[in-house]
Parts: sequence; C-alpha cells; structure tokens
Amino acid sequence: MPEYRKSPERLSQLTDQQYRVTQNDETESAFDNAYWDNKTPGIYVDVVSGEPLFASSDKFDSRSGWPSFTKPLEAGNLVERRDTSHGMTRVEVRSVSGDSHLGHLFPDGPTDRGGLRYCINSASLRFIPVEDLEKEGYGQFLGQFDASEGGVGA
Repeated sequence: MPEYRKSPERLSQLTDQQYRVTQNDETESAFDNAYWDNKTPGIYVDVVSGEPLFASSDKFDSRSGWPSFTKPLEAGNLVERRDTSHGMTRVEVRSVSGDSHLGHLFPDGPTDRGGLRYCINSASLRFIPVEDLEKEGYGQFLGQFDASEGGVGA
C-alpha cells in the first residue's frame, strides 16, 4: 500500500491558491475552478498527499460551482470536523494523512444517493483520468468504472 503523507517538498510545489486552500482553510471561487464541471471518468486525490478521495462516479451537479460528491472513495481517508467560522456551523472535511482542508459536508445531496453533499475545492484536488489510474499507482480503483469509461467492469 502506498504511503500518503504531507511533505515540505510537496508543499513547495503547490500553487499559491492550492496552498491557501489546503493549508490556510480558504475557499476558491465558485464556477471559477478546475473541476466544478469536469465530467471525465477518474478519481480525485489530495493534491498534497495523493490520498484517494472521490470517484467521478459519485460526482453530481449541485449547482454550487464546486465539485460535489455523494460519498468518499475511501471513508478512512477523510476526517470531519465542526467548523464555526463565518458565523455558521458546518462540517469541515479534511484529508487524514495530508491534513488538507478539502471543503465541507452538507446534508442536502441527492436523497436517492444517501443525501450527502461533499462540497470540495478543486484546488485541494488532483484529478487522475481512468486511463492513467494504473500508471499513477491507483489501479485498484479501476473496478469503480465500467468498460465504457475505460475501467475493467463493475
């Protein structure tokens, strides 16, 4: 199993925005980010640690302007914390090994898919298309995708 971790080297490779979002708990602009409208099959990993976080098959259009998912790819890679900033109470979502601020969890997702909405900053993610999963070391997730999406079958 690969080792997912935060390192000074990886932090130094982040863009200013990626650093502000993941390390300073900032939020990127809605509708002006890399993945809010991405429909390509693949997985999303923590930009800092590489931890696998979400699959495109669990992504949906929440009309919020940020990538939104119904569930994590591996629940053990996320931690949820109470967030009372900005005059409201929310649930912050962070990566376990990278300790990256990812976004927030809301109970207003699609009811037929569990009712949760993981509203995530694109700046905290790196996207890996299905066809690159094996060479990037994430081949174990190919089963998430059917053959039409480049996977091995569900």
